[in-house]
Amino acid sequence: ISYPAWDCLPYDRASPTLRIMSERLAALHALQAKSASPRLLVTTGNAATQRTLTPFRIRQLVARLAPGERISLDKLGNLLASNGYVRVDTVNDAGEFAVRGGLVDLFPSGAEQAMRLDFFGDEIESVRTFDPQDQRTTGRIDGFTLLPASETLLDEDSIKRFRARYREKFGANATGDPLYQAISDGRRLAGMEHWLPLFEEKLASLFDHLPGDAVVVRDTATVGAAQQRFDAIADYQQNRVRAASTAPGSYRPLDADALYLAPQQWSTALDAAAVHSATPFHEPESATVLDFQVDGPRDFAPERASGTNIYEAVVDHLAKLRKSGKKPILASYSNGARERLTGLLGDHGLNGAVHAESWQEALGAADKGIALIVLPLDHGFAAPDVAVLTEQDMLGDRLVRRAKRRKSTDAFLNELATLTPGDLVVHVDHGIGRYEGLTQIPVQKAPHDCVQLTYAGGDKLFVPIENLEVLTRYGSGEEGASLDRLGGEAWQRRKSKMKERIREIAGELIATAARRAVRPGEVLEPDQGGYPAFVDRFPYEETDDQDRAINDVLEDLAAGRPMDRLIVGDVGFGKTEVALRAAFVAAMAGMQVALVCPTTLLARQHHRNFVERFQGFPLEIGRLSRLVPAGEAKATREGLEAGTIDIVVGTHAILSKTVDFKRLGLVIVDEEQRFGVTHKERLKALKADVHVLTLTATPIPRTLQMAMSG
Repeated sequence: ISYPAWDCLPYDRASPTLRIMSERLAALHALQAKSASPRLLVTTGNAATQRTLTPFRIRQLVARLAPGERISLDKLGNLLASNGYVRVDTVNDAGEFAVRGGLVDLFPSGAEQAMRLDFFGDEIESVRTFDPQDQRTTGRIDGFTLLPASETLLDEDSIKRFRARYREKFGANATGDPLYQAISDGRRLAGMEHWLPLFEEKLASLFDHLPGDAVVVRDTATVGAAQQRFDAIADYQQNRVRAASTAPGSYRPLDADALYLAPQQWSTALDAAAVHSATPFHEPESATVLDFQVDGPRDFAPERASGTNIYEAVVDHLAKLRKSGKKPILASYSNGARERLTGLLGDHGLNGAVHAESWQEALGAADKGIALIVLPLDHGFAAPDVAVLTEQDMLGDRLVRRAKRRKSTDAFLNELATLTPGDLVVHVDHGIGRYEGLTQIPVQKAPHDCVQLTYAGGDKLFVPIENLEVLTRYGSGEEGASLDRLGGEAWQRRKSKMKERIREIAGELIATAARRAVRPGEVLEPDQGGYPAFVDRFPYEETDDQDRAINDVLEDLAAGRPMDRLIVGDVGFGKTEVALRAAFVAAMAGMQVALVCPTTLLARQHHRNFVERFQGFPLEIGRLSRLVPAGEAKATREGLEAGTIDIVVGTHAILSKTVDFKRLGLVIVDEEQRFGVTHKERLKALKADVHVLTLTATPIPRTLQMAMSG
């Protein structure tokens, strides 16, 4: 069971995310249930020092929804709203619900999937799970336990309690505060959780939820971490007090001990519990010291210092671990790092490496070999039956990644000038929001320029102008685009799926490049006698870029593997000359050349240029397009199949299934981005084992993607 702390600062204007609150409430509910087997609760000092709902309140707020249960749609909607759920049009995140006729979609706290309730009148007829990403049903269940989505509830009693205590605490003038007015109207407001004590009759700590016989194990660093937390809470509270004023909207902080345990209460709670201290340092076993026989990982610092091959040392160490009966597990930072580590260790004699996707799978794989798993660990450990090594244990401190280049604030300010209120923008962390314009907000009693964004549910986000690199203009059509919700998971889930797709594409590109690297291609080298004479016919002096492009193409043709080069140049800058020289080299080497153009006009121009430049050389040039007479087209097709036509210039007619080449060696594609999908598939088939040269003056993303993916 995991019990996290709020993912916001003390006395913040931001709320903890619904995901965090859902996880906290699910953990507290799990502690209320009796269990026949031992349970492990993992938490932090920050979470344990914060007050929360009482065990009675948790039990009181739980509801069971299952087929056959009777509850009206209005009553269910009110129940969800008062329990912190947010009504939306389409459910994407935990803590959201939507009502569509007789269907109610909701994403309950602590649930892994969203639920779809089908009503017949006031009776729940069925409960199905569905994927919020595509809204498709994934299965049926017998029912589920509905937990609140927030620790701050807006039922009738809680609102009355808040109103009375807020006036009592801060005076009648405070009734003009946006917080007071929003709660009075039954609306949720960002940051309202920091006034949780005003909503509840009483609060409890995590220790109040633990059974009387619970064993508490704390790390040696817990004492220092708790003290730092208390100091931070006091500091944030004092800053809020100093900045507070009587003006409406001013932040009116509660006392520190209202929402957090006081240092003395923390010490008393630890003294009252059966607390054990865990230390990484060796101590002699005694009546009060229990040795778990867990030690640190093997240190490869001596090998790194002496220049010894570290991978060979790791492979030897893994063999010793296997011989001693321990299960060896290697932990990497990412999938890419794991792949790289597998290859490096394999090159140095490691056998039996197996990739595992979970800890249980890793333990099973390590029974017979070496398990490699992705785990966010800096250092491993050695236990009686298992030994974990991380990349940092083997290779030393992680290399500092090169900082990402920050987007130019000036560039976005220029872009900002083209935006009008109501346009959509994208925040790197929060997703799609609506631009409301530049505004000033008081910070430490001084005005501060910010960009104001509005998100789903009316939430507002103010981005300081010095942090504008986190914003970009929404690039797609705004029609049908929906706003994300602050603190929601939909944006992060979309980003995660896109990252997975990018990884898949990257894997495909790497595989394609690898296949090209090992695939043999025709070695085509310039004819020492004819090529200089052909070059001399060029009536202009080559530019530096043109010269470099020609040399690169000739090197590709002579490399012994299929060329796939993209030449980008503006109109009139000499791309055709690069194609002419490549065609000459290939044709004089005995291979056929096909030049494919998107239009008949362009095909006619290229054919005329080719005929003029190749005049006097023993090469036959044909043409194919819808404007070519039927007799000439038939003769060209027959010549290509027989091998008597050396170069053919034409439109997509060259891509017809009726056209066969005897010894096609080079395909030149002009303005590739103007071809349709069907023609591109035919081009891919032609490009399987031949040299390809693509020319374009407009390198749109599709052209670049085609160049890389083949």
